[in-house]
Amino acid sequence: MYRKTYAEINLNNIKDNVQMLINNLQDYDYHIGVVKADCYGHNSNEVVGKIIEGGCNYLAVATLEEALEIRKAYREIPILCLGVIDTLDLNVCRENNITISISSLSYLNLIHIEDLNNIKVHLKINTGMNRLGISSNDELNKVYQLLKVNNIFIEGIYTHIYNDSSLMDTEKQIKKFELITSNINLEDIPIVHFGASGYTLNYEKLEYVNGCRLGIAMYGLVKTKLDLKSTFSLYSTVIQINDVTDETVGYNGQYRVFGNGKIAVIPIGYADGIIRKNTGRYVYINDKKYPIVGNICMDMLFIKVDDTIRIGDKVTLIKDNKHINEIAKHLDTINYEVICSVGKRIPRVYVK
Repeated sequence: MYRKTYAEINLNNIKDNVQMLINNLQDYDYHIGVVKADCYGHNSNEVVGKIIEGGCNYLAVATLEEALEIRKAYREIPILCLGVIDTLDLNVCRENNITISISSLSYLNLIHIEDLNNIKVHLKINTGMNRLGISSNDELNKVYQLLKVNNIFIEGIYTHIYNDSSLMDTEKQIKKFELITSNINLEDIPIVHFGASGYTLNYEKLEYVNGCRLGIAMYGLVKTKLDLKSTFSLYSTVIQINDVTDETVGYNGQYRVFGNGKIAVIPIGYADGIIRKNTGRYVYINDKKYPIVGNICMDMLFIKVDDTIRIGDKVTLIKDNKHINEIAKHLDTINYEVICSVGKRIPRVYVK
């Protein structure tokens, strides 16, 4: 941490959150921890370890690269890749016990069926998000029969809830899932799982569903009655303070100091994920709020401060989950993006 800029990850809070979630979701047999995007920006296999300790008995990732990185540290836990695996890489999945998703008949037709031998398969159903997934009853029937005839093990089937805040949209998706799967016996498939976190926590468990996927909830960033804890903070330090009188600050002169003012310079910028739209939102120094001003630079940004601030003072750019949600509102985005955007050149410090 040569520039004294780092993200602090609270490992015990992650474990506590997972335990709390699972204690409230005991009707499910499979609690699938979604650890894609470096555990939503938290990074490190230490985080994965706490998620497993908290009770998740399956993991899910977006890419094969993510799966293999986790597999280096955790040899036994099953890992599902939610994305599309290149047909040339199926042998890598077999060698490393990575479960794959089949999300269309056209993808399955590209595969030499024998390449699926000894690979666990989950079928992804598109119920309205229209990203990945098998989209019709007829398509699923063909996929299912092709796999069964060739003795390929179908371990799971799943869908993704894209708008759990809407009861109408969610019920529509459930009905579509039931329609698409109406010609197969779901009891013959060991794992039937729905996501995402908001859906799992706010809707009754369906009788035929025995798996749930936990993502952003593990980090406390979901609306719920549970008292989930904050897990992610971001800190930097004041490296210079400029006395500015009737001058502009930063690129393009977008911000002007009228009269006398003090501008603190902080060694973090848009190359670290603090994009330019963060201008105008506040940070904390000595438990007091101060605004980011001027155009954020690649490696530095500016904060309007007062006479109490000194070089070396600690700057809290992300304080807790409440602050993350406020930042997301300022950026006109979601809390997922706030933490996932913090780049890898920001060291993660893990506390217990």
